[in-house]
Amino acid sequence: MTFIDFCAGIGGGRLGLELNGLQCIGYSEIDKEAVKTYKKLHDAENEINFGDITKINPALLPDFDLLIAGFPCQTFSIVGKREGLKNDKEGQIIYYLAEILRIKQPQYFILENVKGLVNHNGGKTFQEVLKLLEYAGYNVYFDVINSINFLPQSRERIYFIGIKHSARIKYSYSELNNMLFSNISSKTEYSLKTFLNPTEENLFAEVSASYKTFLKYLNNKYNKGKFCINELLRKDYLIIDIRQSDLRLYENRVPTLRRNRQGILYVYKNQFYTLGALDALRLQGFDKIKNLENKIIGLKKQDILKQCGNAMSVNVIENLAFNLLRI
Repeated sequence: MTFIDFCAGIGGGRLGLELNGLQCIGYSEIDKEAVKTYKKLHDAENEINFGDITKINPALLPDFDLLIAGFPCQTFSIVGKREGLKNDKEGQIIYYLAEILRIKQPQYFILENVKGLVNHNGGKTFQEVLKLLEYAGYNVYFDVINSINFLPQSRERIYFIGIKHSARIKYSYSELNNMLFSNISSKTEYSLKTFLNPTEENLFAEVSASYKTFLKYLNNKYNKGKFCINELLRKDYLIIDIRQSDLRLYENRVPTLRRNRQGILYVYKNQFYTLGALDALRLQGFDKIKNLENKIIGLKKQDILKQCGNAMSVNVIENLAFNLLRI
């Protein structure tokens, strides 16, 4: 079974499908830095990048069995401007995906977006997306899934699975929806220390300007008097989120990785460390790639951190694809 990876990012969706035996026959991504990472992670130097989805002629695409896409989510996210489908650049991508589906008619699709899509504009945007996909010729199933069920990262996303109207389905809508999203809600316990890699490169050095800014942050009106450096340093792998005005602590999990909001620290042997590129990739499930550490040599840490903030969680797609294929 073949697929094309649209709005590919760094290929989290791709990896989840490949772990189920599917074959990628091309991808679509316009972010140059993401393309660099994608090629390295998936040995895709000689693969076809169909480029800007708004300029693709669907009729010229090769036939494929499944479409996967994590279409742009900033316009629906609670940390974005929530412009939704009104955003000319990003909010409209779903229309191009729906047109590809309508013309090419692959058997299935898997789409991912932020949870905020569900209630955007009082739920009207969500209903419009469903109508677009149904008009393209598909029965559409969906659910909100948290990556914490598979990885030590809290990451709630809405996932859509489409099956062609012409498919012979012997189950009711609710039965099939339950089957597609079964085994997704049972949480697996993980140890953070198997995901985090405290290295010299990621040490949050006390002499750095960033550390001095951190000390000032601890004394702002939201945090003053609440936290003591020595107390914070006592527990290995304590997660410290400084991306908001108020400091937030987490144990055994990491808060949602975001593209444009860095600022996650953790503790190891009485020192603070910043989240590294390898850490972020592991927290999104890319540790399933062999020799991952070697593959990212030469790539910039900050680029990978941003890209992981946009990526699909590999383990979620792997499990969704497994459920779809067994049905």
